[in-house]
Amino acid sequence: MIRVLLVDDERMVCAHLRALLATAGDIEVVAEAYDGAEAVEQAVTHRPDVVLLDVRMPVADGLVAAERLTRLPHPPKVIMLTTFDLDEYVYRALRAGAVGFLLKDTRPEDIITVVRVVAAGNAMLAPSVTRRLIAEFARGDGGARERARRAVAELTGRERDVLAGLGEGLSNAEIAGRLYLEETTVKGYVSRVLAKLGCANRTQAALVAHDAGLTAR
Repeated sequence: MIRVLLVDDERMVCAHLRALLATAGDIEVVAEAYDGAEAVEQAVTHRPDVVLLDVRMPVADGLVAAERLTRLPHPPKVIMLTTFDLDEYVYRALRAGAVGFLLKDTRPEDIITVVRVVAAGNAMLAPSVTRRLIAEFARGDGGARERARRAVAELTGRERDVLAGLGEGLSNAEIAGRLYLEETTVKGYVSRVLAKLGCANRTQAALVAHDAGLTAR
């Protein structure tokens, strides 16, 4: 059973999400919170696998909460919820370690799918959202670009190829097809790339790829 914590300052949103996730059969909502500070408290108490976290909230917003949640000893997977598909707060939350991004008008069945995918450890944004979000907000940070270039310089050529695929939002299977490798081989490369770059997940690696100029902006 996938344990989920819902965090939104609008209680009706939480009620809607709870009812939706209850239809999945393999997902259990273990708690709700209505601001970022309470979200961290509930996560410590209930140890959810996944947190659906609103971006804009009182007391502590979703960005602050995401940073705190991903620093917990056993951090949950964090999925950001927002009404805006290009939101600087979401970008910064992804930097902090959030692994998903959903618009509040996402189709119900897709929300369930994303929760399952994230809980399984295969978190990544939809490719179209990845490209738009990262390209929009990675442009202006020259310091991030320089740090990324130094980090990428330590990778092998094949590791850089795999990282470029991550930056484009490709799955392991799609990267394997592009590079004529076995999917299991790509999975190994992804793990090594994440370790070398100090990234917690594929989304953070995608940000590095864009900052380093490995993908089209």
